Amino acid sequence: MTTTTLAVLVPLLPFLGAVAGLLLGRTVPGLVRPLAVLPTLAALVIAVLVAARHGGGADIESATELTPTGSIPIELALHIDGFAALVAVLVGVVASCVQIYSTGYLRDDSRYPSYAALVSLFTSAMLLVVYSGDLMVLLVGWEIMGICSYFLVGHYWETPEARAASLKAFLVTKLGDVPFLIGLFALAVDTGSFRITTVLATVAGGGLDHPTLIALLLLAGVAGKSAQFPLHTWLPDAMAGPTPVSALIHAATMVAAGVYFVARLLPVFAVSAAAMVVLAVMAAVTMAGSALAAIAQDDIKRVLAYSTIGQLGYLTGALAVGDRGAAVFHLLSHGAFKALLFLGAGVIIHAAGTNSLAAMSRMKGLRDRVPDAFWTMTVALLALAAIPPFSGFFSKEAVLGAAEHAATGHSETAPVAAGWIVLVAGLLTALLTAAYATRLWLLAFNGRGPEAPDHGRQPVAMTSVLWVLAVPSLAFGLTVGALPKWFDGHSLTPTLTTSVLGTGFALVGGLVTYGAWRHTTALADRHPMGAVAADTGSGADGGLVEAEAIATHTPAYGDVAAAHDPADPGRLLLGPLHRHAAVGFHLDAVYAALFVRPVQAAAGLVRFLDREVVETYVRGAGTAPRWLGAAVRRAQTGNVQTYLSALLAGTVVLAVAAVLVATVGA
Repeated sequence: MTTTTLAVLVPLLPFLGAVAGLLLGRTVPGLVRPLAVLPTLAALVIAVLVAARHGGGADIESATELTPTGSIPIELALHIDGFAALVAVLVGVVASCVQIYSTGYLRDDSRYPSYAALVSLFTSAMLLVVYSGDLMVLLVGWEIMGICSYFLVGHYWETPEARAASLKAFLVTKLGDVPFLIGLFALAVDTGSFRITTVLATVAGGGLDHPTLIALLLLAGVAGKSAQFPLHTWLPDAMAGPTPVSALIHAATMVAAGVYFVARLLPVFAVSAAAMVVLAVMAAVTMAGSALAAIAQDDIKRVLAYSTIGQLGYLTGALAVGDRGAAVFHLLSHGAFKALLFLGAGVIIHAAGTNSLAAMSRMKGLRDRVPDAFWTMTVALLALAAIPPFSGFFSKEAVLGAAEHAATGHSETAPVAAGWIVLVAGLLTALLTAAYATRLWLLAFNGRGPEAPDHGRQPVAMTSVLWVLAVPSLAFGLTVGALPKWFDGHSLTPTLTTSVLGTGFALVGGLVTYGAWRHTTALADRHPMGAVAADTGSGADGGLVEAEAIATHTPAYGDVAAAHDPADPGRLLLGPLHRHAAVGFHLDAVYAALFVRPVQAAAGLVRFLDREVVETYVRGAGTAPRWLGAAVRRAQTGNVQTYLSALLAGTVVLAVAAVLVATVGA
């Protein structure tokens, strides 16, 4: 079987699994789990085989015209380079782990068949984005992911939080997709093609007429899909969905799509220095702001959501300094340890079985009860904090090294200003990342909350995938010497300066947080605030407990400041900034004031004009003929004398009028 045929099967198999799951899931329940897991696993195996055949060598190209358009053709095209081959493997690994994990996490959920089918369709769409060689076909996968995300985030649709979160995710991402679509059309007009290879060849030949405009339009869509400032606000709220969905969206699929798109078309953005600086500023604000917000969150999943936003900021930062190899390296590394963190959080939720869900202020005694989650999440948090020799150290240092390279004027494509912006923000974020990672570890596994009921050992389907993902979280960085041949050939080996600075900042962040925790713990012991009663759930199933928690408006999904752990070091670290960081620096309130309320006011004005002005004229147009008809009807009496009198009067009036006209004429 040819490599092209195998590559076609990679997105096709999960799609067929999704269709079969939707058709047969309700009628043949025994097929639900095999249809969810087996096609995704088969796609992973084939993706590995495609990557092995590619071997970091020549790109794999194939195309056939989809339909005659009369102008710019749209083609079913494959374009598999080193980036695509490895990202497809990552998507397959994460999606397979999520599907296996979900068989235990949502085992008692009545809507599991539709959930599993949507996850398969989501996976198929992302694989289509990864392998597509045509921008219009890529857009199809891009939009399918958006609609799948809407349904998956709103899985617990009976709760207002889930409904609001799914709608917000859809609208915010669509806000970016509109200029994104315009940018794609503008790019195709300038280059004469939607084929990625043709676009890149035209750009290399200097054939792009409006580079800055096109780049900025495309960046709007990237900001929405990859949750970058200022379109990142949907991602923390998306935690209302099931935890495996959070792992899928936040690790290697939807949020990575925007970054992957920029990596694919980086020469288009590199033509415009202004676009690169805008990308750098967007990355810097995203990195630092999301890390500060993560320190102030009580819900473990919201901490991880803001963490995802910040790590995606590193990816866009690497692209802003012109190094897509470093960006995709960190994408691969981050995909593994972030999926592990979310799935580990799901195990914690499943074990705690409380309506307080993922509120770290209410966790206690979980270290011994969930040893699998404890050890694997420890590995993932060390990778997140970029502590050597874990994978995050190598990939994050590749980003910082690229920023230093650009800041010192050695980059051929990135402005020096972009290099300095990314470097300074990256080092600051390294400190903050280690701080919130340490805080999460301390509060989740050494918490002082109420003792939750023990619901027994977690399903093997859930714990086994944690160890699978722990392997790349620990050892993926060791591939740093082999990866350049898969990318652009640039070395990804950490440099001495950024390694010392980055690791030093991370250690300072971790140690300061640990010291703050010890201090607040001692204060809490001297001035106890009383125990918080545990709200026990109705069962051991994590998915059902999660739905109950959302429905009860607990701190995890309600007021972020409602729960107050006296031993929380975040309040001490942030001081007066804490209350602002806890609500995402009021960005939602700003959007409500700038956009939501004006739109609502305009809608109210239109409704008033429609009711009081337009309807008045419409009613008047019907009333006047009705009155005229009533008057004419009254004249029809049936009395012959009346008719003769009227005829005579009319004759007299006409005669008088004729005489007057004749007199005036004379």
